[in-house]
Amino acid sequence: MKLTINGEHREVAATTVLGLLEELGLNPVATMVELNKAIVDRTGYSETILAEDDLLELVRIVGGG
Repeated sequence: MKLTINGEHREVAATTVLGLLEELGLNPVATMVELNKAIVDRTGYSETILAEDDLLELVRIVGGG
């Protein structure tokens, strides 16, 4: 499936937000997801279905000092 992730066109196999994060090697607990300009609640990552040409912004939360 073709998606735009953080401005980059990508071909992925995932069909859900959680699957996408796993495919990309990102920790779902530390990643915020915007799908087609709407924030996805973290509790819904496994149920949120992706569709061809979706637009996603992924933001990793990092801590430190």
